[in-house]
Amino acid sequence: MEHRGMRRFGWISWTTLLGLSLGTGCGGNSGADTNSAGADDGTTSIGSSENTEDSAADQGDGDGDPGDGDGDGDPGDGDGGTKFDMSSLPDSDDGPPIDACKVVDNMNAVGECEQSAPPDAFEPALQWSFTDEAEPYSYVTPLVANFTDDDNNGEIDLCDVPDVVLVAAANPGNPNNTGHIFLLSGDDGSLHFRIEEGVDSSFTPAIGDIDGDGLVEIVTASPTGDILAFEHTGELKWSVPADWSGGPGLRYSNSAALADVDNDGDVEIITANMFLDHLGNLVEKFPVPSGKWGATTAADLDNDEDLEIVIGHAAYHHNGDLLWMTDLEPGYPQVADLDDDGLPEVLLTNIDGLSLIEHDGQVTYQDQRPTNVGPTGTNWLRPATIHDFDGDGFPEFATSSASQYTVYEPDASIVWTAPVNDASGIAAGTAFDFLGAGAAQAMYADQDFMFIFDGDGNVLLQQSRKSGTLSEYPVVADIDNDGSAEILVVSNQHLGGGDPCIQAIKDVEDRWIQARRIWNQHSYHVSNVREDGTIPQFEVPAWEGLNTFRTNAQIEGGGLCMPPPAG
Repeated sequence: MEHRGMRRFGWISWTTLLGLSLGTGCGGNSGADTNSAGADDGTTSIGSSENTEDSAADQGDGDGDPGDGDGDGDPGDGDGGTKFDMSSLPDSDDGPPIDACKVVDNMNAVGECEQSAPPDAFEPALQWSFTDEAEPYSYVTPLVANFTDDDNNGEIDLCDVPDVVLVAAANPGNPNNTGHIFLLSGDDGSLHFRIEEGVDSSFTPAIGDIDGDGLVEIVTASPTGDILAFEHTGELKWSVPADWSGGPGLRYSNSAALADVDNDGDVEIITANMFLDHLGNLVEKFPVPSGKWGATTAADLDNDEDLEIVIGHAAYHHNGDLLWMTDLEPGYPQVADLDDDGLPEVLLTNIDGLSLIEHDGQVTYQDQRPTNVGPTGTNWLRPATIHDFDGDGFPEFATSSASQYTVYEPDASIVWTAPVNDASGIAAGTAFDFLGAGAAQAMYADQDFMFIFDGDGNVLLQQSRKSGTLSEYPVVADIDNDGSAEILVVSNQHLGGGDPCIQAIKDVEDRWIQARRIWNQHSYHVSNVREDGTIPQFEVPAWEGLNTFRTNAQIEGGGLCMPPPAG
């Protein structure tokens, strides 16, 4: 495997801490990009833009309002100035012009990025926020995909504005964690619809085209444990009973994942201890100890070209046969090439610490706790993020404890650590190279703030977001199709506070480089889904290209690209 250069990135210094106290609580209604007086804690307070159903009613009616797609040039119309993933490419010698609104089926063609942002292009601002006053609590990662035909051309494609899937609930004590799914427009946070069918508010859905109709569906769990699939319109597609015989902890703080594990062209659904077909029929059930948490993923661990299902501390073939099982405690598996041998490893984060498992099940190291935080409660049971954080051309990983967020080298030695506060749950992080400079900025949301850290662990951004956390984390995507990345982060009032249920943050001048316009599941790793929400029949191994996990990728011109070496 060919790697990029090994020059360490000299980080750009910002002389002041960028503090954001975003939003004025539920019902705030000041302009999203307007600065207001500083908050009492000395951070910069940026006025919130709280959206309601009324703003959605104005869209698409041709009255000249923004978002109509009426060609008047208003923001959100999609009629000018938008940079698309598939830009207008020259005519092919042996075919018609390439459609700029369609994804190209060539996910392994990762070129070198040419675009970057100015060194000072880091001035975050609130783009929009949304709170449903009856259901202001969100505990799960928001998702992004195209659900609506915003330009009214008769089809949903990459030229439309991406949409945001939000799961929110009335309060943490409602029966069976009952919540609802809200679909929001990515450009302004206006509400497209709320799905009336109740869902489990602690369960992270997965979105993707599961039936081959070219449109995305939403797969999640009901409050009573059934598996549900919804059409892109919010209509219930099917509901099937599920056997959570491993105990309620299997569903609590869990998630769904989508993959074509057997390469037959049909999408399978993986969640906790179950493997379902695209119609919801149970294909296989795997033994998982009672009460164990985790986010299942799929990866080709044995190089046989189909995918294995990685659950906790074990991996299974798609026919249910065991590939390997370790003696480690189950937890969150993350897959990447962490030892530069061209083969995947499984980074396992569980209650005992950090462990690294080779593709064949051999344990390289286990139960490492480099920060000297004890294995108490969920201190180490936290989803991890894999990315090149320092621009040396090799991946690092990041994860948290209740009091620290830490970036590690693959051997679990510490790169840097920063204080955080998350005794309430098992929150996770992500990363993105906002400047296209070759080194990613780490992001983490604890029970008080969302942080963005520089390459030394210094805080660049501190954004208010109160949360009694579960396993949620911020996501980065181009949610408004403007050619610049945005950040989404959720909040709840479990620990008090009045932060909006979800906030979208951008660079004030939209200078951040463009991210993909999709984030479809908790165990997202770029190659698991195309930008149009289709699930690849033959998934390109993520570790052979970007070699990341739970982070997004830069896109440019013809598709995915990799930033050049830092320095």
